[in-house]
Amino acid sequence: MEKDFATPSRDAGPSMATGSGAADSALPEEKQPPKPPGQHAVSVLWSFGKCLATLLPVYLAGYFGFSITLVLFGLMVYMGWTHSRNEKVMRLRSAMYVLENERAYATARAFRSKRELPPWVNFPDVEKVEWMNKILQQAWPFVGQYLEKLLVETIAPVIRASNTHLQTLSFTKVNLGDKALKVVGVKAHTEHDKRQVLLDLYISYAGDVEINVEIKKYFCKAGVKGVQLHGMLRVILEPLIGDVPLVGAVTMFFIRRPKLDINWTGLTNLLDIPGLNAMSDTKIMDAIASYLVLPNRLTIPLVADLHVAQLRSPLPRGVVRIHLLEAEELTAKDTVIKGIIDGKSDPYAVLRVGTQTFTSHTVDSNLNPQWREMYEVIVHEVPGQELEVEVFDKDQNQDDFLGRVKMDLDIVHKARVLDEWFSLKDVPSGSVHLRLEWLSLLSSADRLNEVIQRNQNMTCKTADPPSAAILAVYLDRAQDLPMKKGNKDPSPMVQLSVEDTTKESKTCYLTTDPVWEVAFTFYIQDPRKQEISIQVKDDDRALSLGSLSIPLSRLLASPDLSMDQWFQLDNSGQASRIYINAVLRVLYLNEDASPTSPVSPHPLSPGSGQGDGGISSEVGPGGVSGAPKPVPTRPQQTTPDSDFASEGVLHIHLVEASNLIAKDNFMGGMVKGKSDPYVKIRVGGVTFRSHTIKENLNPYWNELYEIILTQLPGQEIQFELFDKDLDQDDFLGRFKLNLRDIISSQFTDEWYTLNDVKSGRVHLIMEWLPRLSESARLDQILQFQAEQQYQNKAVPSAAVLFVYVERAHSLPLKKNGKEPKVGAEILLKAMSYKTKVCERSTSPRWDEAFHFLVRDPKEELLIVKLSHSWGQALGTVVLPLREVLSEQGLVLDRWLSLDGALPESQILLRATLKILDTQLAVCRSDGTREGSEDRDHVIHRRDTEPNLRHRSPLSQLGDQSPGQVKLQIGYSIEENRLFITVLSCRGLPACGSAKDGSDPYVSFILLPDKNRITKRKTITKKRDLNPEFNERFDFDFSLEESMQRRLDLTVKNNVSFMSRERELIGKLQLDLDQMDLKSGNAQWYDLVEETN
Repeated sequence: MEKDFATPSRDAGPSMATGSGAADSALPEEKQPPKPPGQHAVSVLWSFGKCLATLLPVYLAGYFGFSITLVLFGLMVYMGWTHSRNEKVMRLRSAMYVLENERAYATARAFRSKRELPPWVNFPDVEKVEWMNKILQQAWPFVGQYLEKLLVETIAPVIRASNTHLQTLSFTKVNLGDKALKVVGVKAHTEHDKRQVLLDLYISYAGDVEINVEIKKYFCKAGVKGVQLHGMLRVILEPLIGDVPLVGAVTMFFIRRPKLDINWTGLTNLLDIPGLNAMSDTKIMDAIASYLVLPNRLTIPLVADLHVAQLRSPLPRGVVRIHLLEAEELTAKDTVIKGIIDGKSDPYAVLRVGTQTFTSHTVDSNLNPQWREMYEVIVHEVPGQELEVEVFDKDQNQDDFLGRVKMDLDIVHKARVLDEWFSLKDVPSGSVHLRLEWLSLLSSADRLNEVIQRNQNMTCKTADPPSAAILAVYLDRAQDLPMKKGNKDPSPMVQLSVEDTTKESKTCYLTTDPVWEVAFTFYIQDPRKQEISIQVKDDDRALSLGSLSIPLSRLLASPDLSMDQWFQLDNSGQASRIYINAVLRVLYLNEDASPTSPVSPHPLSPGSGQGDGGISSEVGPGGVSGAPKPVPTRPQQTTPDSDFASEGVLHIHLVEASNLIAKDNFMGGMVKGKSDPYVKIRVGGVTFRSHTIKENLNPYWNELYEIILTQLPGQEIQFELFDKDLDQDDFLGRFKLNLRDIISSQFTDEWYTLNDVKSGRVHLIMEWLPRLSESARLDQILQFQAEQQYQNKAVPSAAVLFVYVERAHSLPLKKNGKEPKVGAEILLKAMSYKTKVCERSTSPRWDEAFHFLVRDPKEELLIVKLSHSWGQALGTVVLPLREVLSEQGLVLDRWLSLDGALPESQILLRATLKILDTQLAVCRSDGTREGSEDRDHVIHRRDTEPNLRHRSPLSQLGDQSPGQVKLQIGYSIEENRLFITVLSCRGLPACGSAKDGSDPYVSFILLPDKNRITKRKTITKKRDLNPEFNERFDFDFSLEESMQRRLDLTVKNNVSFMSRERELIGKLQLDLDQMDLKSGNAQWYDLVEETN
């Protein structure tokens, strides 16, 4: 039950505690309007009837000889009911007043206690959202219309069909009232996971809702008139995707139970009787919690092909191991002679994390108790979930309160190990000693033996030994279960057992194909020896429908310690099977992150550190028992999240297209033209654009794109083709590919048909690159990558580098002597990232991860620069990646000294290299590469491309070949001009009667050129089939203008006007945007005949 709202003061507004007739009753009697005679008579009769109803129980008790005790008991129940009803009405009206006058309430003197102020006053990072409240107020009547339609047309028929006694049930009134739900504050968390948006909505609803239900058969009426609901609703928008609606799903839940208060009417008025009201509200809250309170979530998918199960039942964030060690200077509650003589207390502690509750044993007569108990709690959400420790004095009647401690578990998540004394709140004195350990979830079994050995050395007073792992089981569905006797459908439910722990699913009624979609979590002490038993039974728990036993050693041998598949049921039908997703995670504690041993906040008097049993107050190893623990050093390794370095790399090779539609038509479409196509590729929030191919319906791009992607459900790759125009580009088609399909196939080389157009298709080669943790194949991969040539000059990456920057230590102070606000910049070649800027500290902590594509790990350098607010330099680290190559598993994880800082200044980071393998390199290594007689570089093009052919050796030139021309085309940045050098020709055919009968020269023009001002020609070489010209031609073009030109070159035979010899020898057309103009390399090109 929620805490009562304080009644508004008189100067803050009018009193809301009166009924509807309060305004009239406040007037003097002589000024009140006279009532009609009929109404006055009815009022008198109604008062007389109430008096008779009050005296009737007394008369009946005397008539039948009942004890007066029954009358008094009934009177007490009635008075308690009346008091409870009036309190609810007062709270509801007071809450309505507060919501309507929030600012006056927050500033009034009577309401300045921190606990009662709205969240936006207490917490600076909580924002007011009045615009949202205005929208809710405007839309509230339409929400009421939808609710009325839902209750009357959908829910009521279902209720009537469920039971014969409810066939006359109907909703006689559904009114949400005028008071809309209010959002009194919003807090956004964007610093924890860049793939989601996390919002905390502080909601408050004090509504005049009225819903009445009637069962005509039994003349029964019931209903609700007024509801209060207050709590913090967490809304998670994930995954973020690169397509509309940008968010894959919306997940919402309450981290803690909201506060609920309901005013009942009709027959349900009985629920306001003292005792019943708490039970009824608890039952309703249990129903809400089963859907909307952690670990339960409501997930609404917004896109198709989304793994809703992963969002509805995600893996926990971690496990917190709580060591309840001791307490000091607790308040004495067991006093003697009415407090004249101080006694002691019999303290025990209650620990809560969400719905998980633990109670310690009681230490008799001790104000400095020692418990030495250990508990483990699963944490689903940080920040948000809290640990609450309450200490009580055990008494025979009602236990006395000795204080409480409350903290957000995000503090433990960041500190990893927290060993401190915490002062108890709401009491004069007392503190409690806790050791809190954050256990990370590892998806590898490499450290399992170490964890089990450490747990065996740990001693504690709790019955359950420390866990080495947790098992998360998502029970999805079953198919083709056997029928019951009499060929009846069963009502299946599932019992899952690990050792002595058994959990049950819900029941799916009357079906052989049940769908449960529920998740369970088990603590595992030794997964090498334990197993999970699954029993499918009918709802009476007597009839078995099938069974399954899975040794956890199978999970240890599975990739990523998980199994997501169908399992055949034993002792069931031949086709009976069940679908289960089982995930095992090892619980690992980084002991290097341990803090210094705590110091008691209170000096103990001699002997006060021991209880009746003489137990020492020293903290033992692991914070449980034994000798005092020495002061540990700084952590020697980083502790990133379990999903660190889990991203992959996608290669997209845009090869060519064919049969595109023509958009550049002439004369109103009477003359068909061509198109100038280019491609836009969108994936993971990044857009790539190819170069434009001029006037070609079968363009050849040969471009490579690389991107680092996280494997998110529902992620797509979008391809769109356009025709480049001066004004607005024309649409040539589109298609989409599912990233999951690419990842599952690893490598695809296919043609894809364009959608939304008449014709066209695109040739793509895509590969999800395998990642290697050893460098044995690096040289082979580097050699293969160096041989690849793409028109966009892309060089394939040989590796991907993951960098986790955790913390720094002993950084220098600012020039003015103050502590710096430190940020870290991470650079690799032209790529750079920046961390957040930490608050003033010489030992900042970031806990941020980054990734880079690496062309050659043997040559590149990783640079980390620390500075004060991106100004004053505080130190630099230069890490050659070849050092990472020499580490075991290609992982470097240690402290590195900073240059340009203090001698003791260091930074702790992890650098992980993953070598990117490719199937093409494997295939290439199996074959042999054909040699070439000429070492000149040649552009590789497909054989069907007429404008630019692959150069062939002279020995392979046929008699009809028009030969080759050698050109040097480049752009001079210093001179800001384009130059074309015609060097030579070879293998030209003889055009005259004699075998050497040709007088060749070269002529060319740069298109588009209407005035032919760029037309140039060389001198003529007499009687030479392999002429050398070595003539350079310059053009005053910018680099951008040069990239838009096309070279149209011809080699001709100089003949007289009357000669019958052939004039044209060969032609060449070349788009300059396909070339690397800055390098200016000389290359041989094939000439083509005009007929081609």
